[in-house]
Amino acid sequence: MRRRNEDAVYSGRYLFAVADGLGGHTSGDVASATVIETLRPDDRQVDPADLPAVLGQAVYAANHALRRRIETESERAGMGTTLVAMLWSGTTAVLANVGDSRAYLLRASEIVQITEDHTYGNLVADADSVPNLSGRISRFLDGRADGRSPDLTTRELRPGDRLLLCSDGLSSAVPGDLIRDTLRSSDDPEEVADRLITLAIDHGGPDNITAIVIDVRNTL
Repeated sequence: MRRRNEDAVYSGRYLFAVADGLGGHTSGDVASATVIETLRPDDRQVDPADLPAVLGQAVYAANHALRRRIETESERAGMGTTLVAMLWSGTTAVLANVGDSRAYLLRASEIVQITEDHTYGNLVADADSVPNLSGRISRFLDGRADGRSPDLTTRELRPGDRLLLCSDGLSSAVPGDLIRDTLRSSDDPEEVADRLITLAIDHGGPDNITAIVIDVRNTL
């Protein structure tokens, strides 16, 4: 239903990322695109032990790139974006998230949400009693240094694992059990991603919708 797409996405060999520019903030589409472009050079194989440091530094660099744009383009002041990203090597994956874009893991037909949404509903007691507070994002990338560090989560990969990275245009519209069932519905990850997008649209599609489905066929 949005007239402008403020999501940006990257699906590479070792790096996968989804950024969702903040609705209601100026230049959300510029913020998400800037972050994704800054991450692109880190689509490379690194030692598994170095994955957290490499991905953490990449997110730091992306936030710094936002700050530089805001400093040189005054009209961008106030822009921001969420981010979920995965960098893998060997049998290890590290996921970074800031905001409410999510990562899920489907293993043996069971689904787990790997990331935690950075919303006030997860931080403030009785947030549901305050109008419009619970779902508001409490942490995001906007060029400032304080409180913008990502959560980093390490997972060991197994052949047969399926991962989903998505913006909240999917996760806020489609119930978790339907996401799980759709992830199990086909061996073709591209077909599954298309089905997830369709589901979100069928459930009202109030926001931009981005999804990456990643299959682990073997680990090297």
